[in-house]
Amino acid sequence: MRSSSASSTSESADDQGSGASEGGGPGAALGPGRQTGGSGLVGGLDGGPFGGPDGDFDGERLRRVAAHVFVEDLARPELGTTDFHHLARVLRLRPGEAVSAGDGRGSWRACEWQGLPQLRPTGEVVAGRSPPTPALTVAFALTKGARPEWTVQKLTELGVDRIVVMTSARSVARWEGGRGARQLERLRAVAREAAMQSRRLWLPEVEGPVPFASFVPGGLVPSGPSRFVAGGRAGPVPGKPVGPWPYGPAGHVASGPVELAGSYGVATQAGATGPVGRATAGGLALCDPSGTALTLATPTVLVGPEGGWSDEELAAVPEKVSLGPQVLRAETAAVAVGVILAALRSGLVCSPPA
Repeated sequence: MRSSSASSTSESADDQGSGASEGGGPGAALGPGRQTGGSGLVGGLDGGPFGGPDGDFDGERLRRVAAHVFVEDLARPELGTTDFHHLARVLRLRPGEAVSAGDGRGSWRACEWQGLPQLRPTGEVVAGRSPPTPALTVAFALTKGARPEWTVQKLTELGVDRIVVMTSARSVARWEGGRGARQLERLRAVAREAAMQSRRLWLPEVEGPVPFASFVPGGLVPSGPSRFVAGGRAGPVPGKPVGPWPYGPAGHVASGPVELAGSYGVATQAGATGPVGRATAGGLALCDPSGTALTLATPTVLVGPEGGWSDEELAAVPEKVSLGPQVLRAETAAVAVGVILAALRSGLVCSPPA
């Protein structure tokens, strides 16, 4: 997806999950809807945010607490140092205020803030619910500066399940050496903070940076003596995986030679089963102005760099989806994809007629 070359200002570090702002933690609960437990300031938990008939929608109940946090053990909910500081010093919770604690895997528990790292459970563990389907994946080309943090934050708030930082042929920004591991750790922290703020029960997967070829069944393969597959193997070997497919089975076994589709295309194999080659890349789409309307038929969408896709990348994935005639920045396009997919999955909007 090409984006405008016009400059734009990025959000401040505080708005990108520093823990000191509404965007970085459970700051959205600072308004008059804040509930307390046994302090009597607003009402006990029996008549507060966790009250009401059985079967109340989790989201409604979670929105009414003073804060939402993630803990390792719901049987003994205890805050880490960063989360304790956030609740005590940033949100300045009062003893008795209601807090929800989740495990990041769908389960959660009603608790009460006591001014200590240990939360006081006030309800039973609500067993993990199945995550919403289909799982949504947005992969975006690595951008400069703090834009990846902003993108990950917003995609998490929207409910995207897997967020992938990607490199492509025309990517300008690079994370060299150990920087990639440090930046990925930071992005995962941003996602966790955004999940707390948005009251998510499931933590998203945050991955990267990975090459564009990792999304293509079999990988992009150039012609000539330096042929390779996405996994870095110097040519296909019978009986060995053809290439990685991160959103399907872990590997696909080649029983014979791999044929090339064009001078630079997708590795395919006669008689292979599983997502190997162009024909079986269902559910995956590139964001491109030539595409059609986005639907849940392609819950995995790749957003390119500001320089756009290369001809080889466009040829590798036949399915294209469009976000309209405007030229968007790469991070804007990624968030727009997240908004549309999340709205489609929740039923807030309907797919266009076929």
